Amino acid sequence: MSKIMYSACQLPGVNMPLLCIGSSRTEAHNALQNWALIKYRIRILMVLLALLQSVAGRSTCLTPVMEDTAHQLLAFSTVLQDHMVIQQNKPFTVWGRAEKFAKVLIEADWMVDGQKAWVAVRADADGRFRGILAVPKATAHDYRPHQLKISSHNETRTIKDLLIGDLWFLSGQSNMQFAVHEMLDSTEIINNANAHIRLLNVALNFSATPMEDIQGNWQICTPVSVRDFSAVGYSFGNHLQQRLDIPVGLIFSGIGASTVQAFVPEKALAADAVLNKTYLTPYVQDPKSRQEITAGFSFEKVTRPFLLYNALIHPFIPLSIKGFCWYQGETNYKDRAAFARATITLIKSWRAAFKQGCLPFEFVQIAPYAHEKLDSTLTGDAYFREVQASVRYLNNTYMALTLDVGNPSNLHPKNKRPVGERLAAIALNRTYNQLQVPYLGPQFQYVAFNHHKAIIHFEPETVSSGLMTHDGRPPRDFYLAGSDSVFYPAQAVIVGNTVELMAPKVATPLFVRYAFYNYPVTNLQNKAGLPAESFRTDNFLEKKADY
Repeated sequence: MSKIMYSACQLPGVNMPLLCIGSSRTEAHNALQNWALIKYRIRILMVLLALLQSVAGRSTCLTPVMEDTAHQLLAFSTVLQDHMVIQQNKPFTVWGRAEKFAKVLIEADWMVDGQKAWVAVRADADGRFRGILAVPKATAHDYRPHQLKISSHNETRTIKDLLIGDLWFLSGQSNMQFAVHEMLDSTEIINNANAHIRLLNVALNFSATPMEDIQGNWQICTPVSVRDFSAVGYSFGNHLQQRLDIPVGLIFSGIGASTVQAFVPEKALAADAVLNKTYLTPYVQDPKSRQEITAGFSFEKVTRPFLLYNALIHPFIPLSIKGFCWYQGETNYKDRAAFARATITLIKSWRAAFKQGCLPFEFVQIAPYAHEKLDSTLTGDAYFREVQASVRYLNNTYMALTLDVGNPSNLHPKNKRPVGERLAAIALNRTYNQLQVPYLGPQFQYVAFNHHKAIIHFEPETVSSGLMTHDGRPPRDFYLAGSDSVFYPAQAVIVGNTVELMAPKVATPLFVRYAFYNYPVTNLQNKAGLPAESFRTDNFLEKKADY
C-alpha cells in the first residue's frame, strides 16, 4: 500500500517553495511534469492543512505565504472626498477602513494652535478606524485648499482641495430635489455659479439596515455641476456664502415623493406607540418588507418607513455639520394626525444620531396647490400647514414660508430663489447671530372687532419695517364669518401696521381667516419682503369634504 507523505520541493522557474503531495518521492517527482495537476493538488493540500490546524488548535510549519493586503484595505469613508468642505471650529471625525488592528496615522495640513492637526489610531477587529482632528475657525475670504492624509503599513491615501467653512445638510422630497436648471432665472444663476461653494448630490439608495457608504462625488460648484443640484439648497448656500464670505458645503441627500417616515430611524418609530402603530407595524406585517430591496426608484418604495434614513442619512452621522434644511410634506398632506409627531421624532433622532447638540433645523412649509380643484372652500392643505407650523416650537427649529411664491396648478413652483434665501435669512439671524437680518414675515397677534370691522394686529417685531403688498394691490385672501360660521371674502386695507377688514355679507364679524385654504398665493408682506403667515381665529373642525 502506498504511503502518503508531504515534502517541500522547488518547482522549476518558481522562487516560492511549494508543497507536493504523492505516495512517494518518485511519484512526486514525476508529478512535476504536470504543472496543472500540481497546482490542483497544492490547493487541496492547503485546504487540508487549514482544517488540520483548526482541529488541532496548534501551529504548523506548513504556513502559506500571505500577500500584504493593507494597501487594498486602507481607504477613507466614501463620505470623505476631494473637494469637500470641512466644518469649521468643530471636532472633525475622520473614518474609514484599514487592515484589522492596523495602526493608522491621520494628518491634516491645517494648523491648530500653531501645530498641524494629527492623530494616531488603531483599526478594530473589523478594520474600521476613526480619529478626531481639531479644525480652526474659518476666516473671511480664506479659500486656501487643504489636504488630509491617512497612512498605514507604508501605504498612504490623501484627499485634496478641502476647504474649511460651514457644511449644511439638505434633505426632503421633490421640492428640495427640484434642480437649478428648472428654476426661474436658471440661465443667469447657472452662468454665475459660485465657486466658493462645494456640492454633494447623494445617489438614491434604500436599505433595511443602516449603511456606512454612499454613492456620489463632491464637486466644485461650476455651471456644469450646479445645474442638477437642489435649487432651494443652492439658493440657500449662495446667499449664505455671499453674506459670510467663507466656503460653504452643501449635501443633498433626499428624493422626490418620499414620506417623513422614510427618513426616521426604525428604532425611533418603534419607540413611539403612535408612530409604531401608524407606520412601522403595517410595514413589518406587509410581505413587501421581506422582499429584497434594490436601489431603483419607485413611488411605493420611497414611502416605506426607515429605508431612506438607513441609506441616505445614517452614512453621514459621524460628519460634523452646521445644521439641517428640510423641505418635505406634500406626500403626507392627508396624514396630519401623525405628521407633526413624526417630524418632531425625525428632528430629535437626527440630532441624537449626529451627536452635535441641538443642531439648527430649518424647514419649508408646503406651497399653495389646488390639487386640481380650484375651490377656495377646500382647506385640507391649510390645516396641514397649521400642523407644520406647530413643529417649530421645538427648540432651535424654524420654518420658511412659501405662500407668496406658489402656483395653484403646479405642485413644484419654479420660484425657488426666495425660498432658499428665506432659509438663509433664518440661519443668518438665528444661527450666525446677525440679528439685524429680518427672517420673520408678519405674524398674527390679535384681532379687534369694531362693529362691522375687524382690525388685525401683528407681532410688532414682524412688522417693524412696515406692511405692504408686493404688487401694490389691496391685501387678498382674508375672510370673515359671523354667527353662522360661514366665511366670506373680505375687503382689506393696510392702516399703519394693521389690516382693517370688512365683508358686505358679514354685518357682525366674529371670526377671521387669512390664506386659510389650499392654494392662496398671497401678496401681503412686510417691507423686508417676507410674506405674512396664514392664520385663523376660529377652532372649527375640518370638513371631510375637504378631501
